[in-house]
Amino acid sequence: MPLDHYRLLGRSGLRVSPLALGTMTFGETWGAEEVESRRIFDAYVDRGGNFVDTAGYYAKGRSEELTGKFAAGKRDGVVLSTKYSLAVEPGDPNAGGNSRRSMVRAVEDSLRRLRTDRIDLLFLHVWDDMVPADEILRGFDDLVRQGKILYIGISDTPAWRIAWLQVMAELRGWTQFAALQVEYSLLQRTGERDLIPAARALGIGVMPWSPLGNGLLSGKYATGALQPDDPEGGRAQMMTAIGRVNPATVAIADAVKDVADAIGASSAQVALAWTLANPAVVAPLVGARTLRQFVDNIGALDLRLDGEHLAALDEASRIDLGFPHDFLKFPFIRDALTAGTTVVPRG
Repeated sequence: MPLDHYRLLGRSGLRVSPLALGTMTFGETWGAEEVESRRIFDAYVDRGGNFVDTAGYYAKGRSEELTGKFAAGKRDGVVLSTKYSLAVEPGDPNAGGNSRRSMVRAVEDSLRRLRTDRIDLLFLHVWDDMVPADEILRGFDDLVRQGKILYIGISDTPAWRIAWLQVMAELRGWTQFAALQVEYSLLQRTGERDLIPAARALGIGVMPWSPLGNGLLSGKYATGALQPDDPEGGRAQMMTAIGRVNPATVAIADAVKDVADAIGASSAQVALAWTLANPAVVAPLVGARTLRQFVDNIGALDLRLDGEHLAALDEASRIDLGFPHDFLKFPFIRDALTAGTTVVPRG
């Protein structure tokens, strides 16, 4: 499954690579400076990748500026995705949030920084719980009709609100969501309760962010992997201090490394391949600080995890779905619903 074996994004006709290049690291002091960012971008595009994701909030707009600079001369072959909602500078209460005003201002700023006349995919970045649903949807639709954006997406929003918005858009003939960005990895599977099933039912393609669990699934945090003189040691101490490195996360990291060692792959590749095995997932977001990390990550496209490996990873990271999901699986409930007969479910 190379980068140029494209997938349809949700119910839309937009064709995108099976891994999206996340550019949150571009221009950040803790990320990749311009030269390394350019190397990562060119390596992605040269291998057939066409799906590049950024946001006006990343590096206070610098990520968009670099992305636009790198895409110059290649614009028609790149699907540019960006986001609005989060203010870059403090002071103006209307500079952030989900309002039409925030949306329009952010789009104009993004078009300038990206050096383009249209945004292929615009996301609502974070739900703010203060703006009427029809204001958001009509704002999106107006910008689509103007040709400034072509498709829309949503991120970091409760599942019931996403469903409400999607159905409202369909009933009113407005532009519907094509994509959902959600944190999803072997360390964060709570999206399986409602967000991912909702997206699949509503025709929305899922784009997992942080599929490596903020680096915890890269292999560096497995038992005995990090040496005392490793430059990652300071970061490991920080992650431990904030509770991200604990017995539960290390156990999952160990399970990933066991599978990786068994098939001759890296832990990062196995973790990414696991997300790609979910049929609702269209394109996980891959962000890298170095070209070496990026090249290793896209090696996930060469992996096929068999049933035994998937079962081992599932068991190590299993979560309780909670009510009503667990309740509905009780045998006596299933038996009562079918009156004791055998009914084969769809798909």
